Amino acid sequence: MMKRLLLAATCMILPLAPAAALADGIVDVATIGEPPTLDPMASTADVVGMTTQHIFETLFTYDDQWNVVPLLAATMPEISEDGTVYDITLRDDVPFHDGTIMDSSDVVAAIERWMDIASRGKQAAPYIKEVTATGDDSVQIVLNEPYAPLMSLLAFNNSAAVIMPKENLAEPLTKFIGTGPYMLKEHRPDQYIQLVRFDDYAARSEPANGFSGKREAVLDEIRFVPVSDPNTRLEGIVSGQFDFAESLPTENFSRIEDSDQAVPVVLDPYGAPVFVMNTKEGMMTNKGIRHAVQEALNPEDMLLAAFGDPKFFAVNGALYPDNYVWHTEDGIERYGDADPMAAKEMLEEAGYDGSPLRILTSRQYEFHYKMAQVAAEYLKMAGFPVELEVYDWATLTQRRADPALWDIFITHGPFPAEPALNGWMSDDYPGWWASDAKHAVTGPFLAESDPEKRKELFAEVQKAFYEDAPVFKVGDFNSLSAEAVTLEDFQPSPWPYFWNVSTENGK
Repeated sequence: MMKRLLLAATCMILPLAPAAALADGIVDVATIGEPPTLDPMASTADVVGMTTQHIFETLFTYDDQWNVVPLLAATMPEISEDGTVYDITLRDDVPFHDGTIMDSSDVVAAIERWMDIASRGKQAAPYIKEVTATGDDSVQIVLNEPYAPLMSLLAFNNSAAVIMPKENLAEPLTKFIGTGPYMLKEHRPDQYIQLVRFDDYAARSEPANGFSGKREAVLDEIRFVPVSDPNTRLEGIVSGQFDFAESLPTENFSRIEDSDQAVPVVLDPYGAPVFVMNTKEGMMTNKGIRHAVQEALNPEDMLLAAFGDPKFFAVNGALYPDNYVWHTEDGIERYGDADPMAAKEMLEEAGYDGSPLRILTSRQYEFHYKMAQVAAEYLKMAGFPVELEVYDWATLTQRRADPALWDIFITHGPFPAEPALNGWMSDDYPGWWASDAKHAVTGPFLAESDPEKRKELFAEVQKAFYEDAPVFKVGDFNSLSAEAVTLEDFQPSPWPYFWNVSTENGK
């Protein structure tokens, strides 16, 4: 097979080719590690969303242009003129993996649980007055006031509003039963998550288009294999052990390109690595100290250490790249000064007491760790005694939930089509940015429905982001993964999916 380089922009997922006829086959997907949970509501970790989107589904999803479209809903909702009432009709005869049929009572119970435990749901909850069943196949969401991101939040597969049988909605979740094209057969922690085809899956009839349209379980099985070391993931994909490997070191691009077994998959641009500061407890509750961190860090040096080749990154303080409608330069004056001596003076003015600065990071995302090493040196020059705490990703996501355990953690994410989907927009996302300054700008932005006015209001959000300094955006980056040359009809995505995909080897 002729090797090819797959390039995709996160602002546009390419339309899927028609799936092959139903055929036997198994794919092994090397992930960055064991997911902290298989409950898609309970975590914002990408490895959770990537895995569980095959098991569970939402009322709505995204097409290849990041438009919200129906999935378990039959059509787009009818919305009242004042934007506060959403009437949603459900698809008929959609079975869960246990053989029961989805109805409105399942949807109401699932959305209520989502509002209670999911960080995305908690974002929406203050705006939602009630969720009720208006028939066996219809629900109504009534808002206290207009809330522009509602549909995007309901469609997102991260901290997702997935629909499950109401009888299973325990906390924590113990039965992982959804409506998706694959169902959970076996989970051996730190070994594999085995998904098998759901033969009674009720697919949509529209042509596949991004995450939307017809989803077909072509493969017999998908096995998600946690492989915490990025070089082991690399060796596995170039040797033919894996069919897909995520988050690979960018310096190995040519190694993949020269392989007879694998093809590079580059998402350009993918998203942004960020340093999230703990505004709830500890030294980072002091805005002056957060400003000192902003002043000290050198984004270019961190990006060079993390990605090496400038073709994989851009030094950019704007929260969105210039090819996004949300791009603005407003407020970024605090970005990229890289002046630890000035930061040292700022620390003195802020009354810093010399406490160790605890940074959580992980080597499962090797670029996180490399950025942490560079950041630590700049922060030491500014006067911080730095403690780098290195954990596997599942442990890091657990520790970051406790504000007593850290001051900064490092993460990353794609550029979402709706800014409200950025983790830091939620008051409940670890870091807990919930200041009056934030609410003064996010309130009008979230309530406004006019696209042009929302763009203007987002510029005010970005200004507050830099002035309040809850998060340090390092820059923009392109992600590198790889697929086996035997994989057919795979389409690049920030959250790789394997419905409508087949494999030549039929292993």
